[in-house]
Amino acid sequence: MKTTIDISDDLAARAKAYAAKERITLRSLVERGLREILRFEEQRGQFELRDASVGGRGLQAEYKEADWSRIREVSYEGRGS
Repeated sequence: MKTTIDISDDLAARAKAYAAKERITLRSLVERGLREILRFEEQRGQFELRDASVGGRGLQAEYKEADWSRIREVSYEGRGS
């Protein structure tokens, strides 16, 4: 497929110089770069946050109905100002 892309003059010059140094065509360089980024994106997949929970039974009974500010206050009790 033939297509046209607009890239900055600086990037084009650097790409042409690199392609010449490697003795490849600019087309080959662009295709290689596109394949690389697409493969990277496919391998990366969806981010999954690992389960970092700790054993326990949740909040103690006296804090089950408490609001977040109260829980935070108790959590930091005795740890500075």
